[in-house]
Amino acid sequence: MNIPKSLTTYYFIVASNEFLLVAEPVEEILRERVQHYRRVKKNIDFWLVQSPKFLESVQLTDLQTKLKQSSIANECSAIVSVDKTFITWLKLRLNNVAMGSFNAPTGDITSPLASNFQVDGISKQK
Repeated sequence: MNIPKSLTTYYFIVASNEFLLVAEPVEEILRERVQHYRRVKKNIDFWLVQSPKFLESVQLTDLQTKLKQSSIANECSAIVSVDKTFITWLKLRLNNVAMGSFNAPTGDITSPLASNFQVDGISKQK
């Protein structure tokens, strides 16, 4: 007997790879967050995802349009979390990012952290 998995709401910010991975101090922000979580013995509840597959979901059609209009639909990264407050703080801290949420697992988002990222032509799909 298959027991259905319960839906989880994931929150995210998304921006161009250039902005999120080069122009802004995201590495430092995430490193400090990890250190804080370790001090307070909290499990990590956020992830950096390059070329996130969840952006293809029908749940996010409005965002897909915005990403295509800004020409970053195929060159973006996201920080995903189950902590809405953290994502809201990141949106305020980084400013030039889009923020949203989605529910998973669903028919079109079976893995919330799946990626379309490729290295040297080798697909890293999960």
